[in-house]
Amino acid sequence: MIRSRREIILILGIFTALAPLSIDMYLPALPELGRFFAADPARVQWTLSSFFLGFALGQAFYGPVADRWGRKPPLYGSMALFALASAGCAVASSIDVLTGLRFLQALGACAGGVIARAMVRDLFEPKEAPRIYASLMLVMGAAPMLAPLVGGGLLAAFGWRSIFWALAATGIIGLALLHFRLPESHLRHEGRAGGLVGVLLAYGRLLCDRRFMADTLAGGIAMAGMFAYISGSPFVFIQLHGVAAEHFGWFFGANALGFIIVAQINGRLLNGIDPRRVLLIGQLIQISAGAVLVTDALAGWGGLAGIAAPLFIFIASLGFITPSAVALAMAPQGANAGTASALLGTLQFSIAALASSVLGLLQDGSAVPMTVVMAGCSLSGLVISRALARG
Repeated sequence: MIRSRREIILILGIFTALAPLSIDMYLPALPELGRFFAADPARVQWTLSSFFLGFALGQAFYGPVADRWGRKPPLYGSMALFALASAGCAVASSIDVLTGLRFLQALGACAGGVIARAMVRDLFEPKEAPRIYASLMLVMGAAPMLAPLVGGGLLAAFGWRSIFWALAATGIIGLALLHFRLPESHLRHEGRAGGLVGVLLAYGRLLCDRRFMADTLAGGIAMAGMFAYISGSPFVFIQLHGVAAEHFGWFFGANALGFIIVAQINGRLLNGIDPRRVLLIGQLIQISAGAVLVTDALAGWGGLAGIAAPLFIFIASLGFITPSAVALAMAPQGANAGTASALLGTLQFSIAALASSVLGLLQDGSAVPMTVVMAGCSLSGLVISRALARG
């Protein structure tokens, strides 16, 4: 039975939200994890970097599988892996074990985002796709708003392990939604043969497509700036500025709300404005906010407010950048939608893992490393994408 458009968007949004849930729910617990496992901040941040790495690598697998065998079959395995790995995280005995299990958790979570983007390409017309991606951002954006609050509450009431038990339960719910409520949009007989060689050739063609790479990197590098914020903000807010762990979610949620609002404005703008123009506007806003962030961090201006205000603008600008860049990259892909979505996500999270790792190496007990990495991502995203598009 074909479900309603609204229900399909909601379910796809939930699958896409697995990554932000897995990242954001345990953010308030990062300082506590350091104390519990007697680990320094850099080692704790590796639990984030390993997730980004697993999320990047896993997508390269799921995209071609979804193109060949249909959208639903790979989701069954990924949801089961996510639930099991999340349960494993809940009983981890060391920071190294937790880091490894976070990698496996990411391998389970990543199919949702890849296949959701491909299903939008399957089910909706190209002119409508940017608005659908913006709608997914609305559902997905609720996760960063609510997850740190829920995670902080679970941390205060039951300890950090309860956060991962909650994620395991989410994976089980995802399996139920997949089986009973989500229709298949790409039948197995539509897939193309070719095996590993065919997959590598498809990836090679996309990597050589300058327009696809320009649009993908425009969104991916900008998003890496957000992941630098995700990695660094618990230490900046909780340790540097003394925000209580259970209150951290309010700051995080406010930034996510800005992202949601701008993404919905973007969905309306795309009715009559070229997505490339909207993308450029978002990039310029983000670069300006990044410059203010670095200046405030270096000069110490404004204290917590001096960091929080430009952070809000920086994250909100992604509401212009992300839906526009994804829609532009995916529009020409047709039967390659799963593979293109996989490469898009792989590149995005590889860059995110790099940004998070660099931030861990630069940590000096101040807000400067986080703001420098964020500003660097915003500027390089514009420069690299424009250079590729013009080449």
